[in-house]
Amino acid sequence: MSTPRIAWVCQWLDPSLTVKEQGALNLRDTTVTALQKMERKAAIEKLIGLVRTNGETLLAQIARTARLPEGQRAMRMASSVLPTYSHPAIRPLYDDPVLRRVMETSLAPAGEAAKRGGVRLSMHPGQYTVLATERDSTRAAAVADIEYHVEVMRLLGHAGGWHPNGAHINVHAGGRAAGIEAFRAGLRLLSEDARGLLTVENEETSYGLDDLLPLAGELAIVLDLHHHWVVTGEYLEPEDQRIAVIRDSWRGVRPVIHISAPKPDLVAGQDPEVLPDRAALIAAGVSARDLRAHAGRLWNRPHAAWAARHLAWADIEVEAKEKNLASAEFAMVCFPMG
Repeated sequence: MSTPRIAWVCQWLDPSLTVKEQGALNLRDTTVTALQKMERKAAIEKLIGLVRTNGETLLAQIARTARLPEGQRAMRMASSVLPTYSHPAIRPLYDDPVLRRVMETSLAPAGEAAKRGGVRLSMHPGQYTVLATERDSTRAAAVADIEYHVEVMRLLGHAGGWHPNGAHINVHAGGRAAGIEAFRAGLRLLSEDARGLLTVENEETSYGLDDLLPLAGELAIVLDLHHHWVVTGEYLEPEDQRIAVIRDSWRGVRPVIHISAPKPDLVAGQDPEVLPDRAALIAAGVSARDLRAHAGRLWNRPHAAWAARHLAWADIEVEAKEKNLASAEFAMVCFPMG
């Protein structure tokens, strides 16, 4: 996968469809509470139906992505492929032999379609799945959730070895107070397949880019350009010496980075032709929380052009509220000839 790729994230939007029709384009989920209200047999039947439907939906999402221009054949899957799998009260239900066969037969076709179509796949556990923590229970839950995401990749045929087919599972490091050694301790609890898929990204509140660079010899680092800007105000360029460290952390696999834009209405009259200035926005009274929020699209033209320069060394996942609509628009900036 040497061709630069732009990825859409988690949910496919089609404004021409009704809300119900759009819902059918995306993965379904349920809650632990709902399943616990059911008898065991009924809960398993519920999960069988959801897994079967999600397998069909994921296959359709991958097939749709494979039909896009080559530079857009990458996607982040939603985490609900196997609903509530990592919860300790629900996990035993997935050992049911019938449900297990449905898992295997439902996901394998989607994984094969991704390989045939050259679609790069990723997953991103939630913000509470953190390995750097002072609480053993939090770390154990994080390990269970990461291993769940690994199981999805395994069922898709995208596990085993170092980021097979470019696949990865990305997390935030965790609590600042625990320290980076706590993250390393969490890594040691993971399976070999998990360590071959896991990546870690810089964030705005705990571990910035410079904090994570010492981990470059242990796992691949995902650079989030927006998070870095929120903390430092810096528009990191591809020539920055830290980029080489990040690139090397992927050990020959093309890296993945994230981009999003601050909202265009943080202050009145933001000019789409002028790069957002963090210091000026803060001076105007914009809060750190508002700076972190993602815009619907990459609305600022010099900002989008800056992000596009990073395609020289990495694939880019567009973290925007308007999902595939935003990534497709960004692709027009990056690949103006289609």
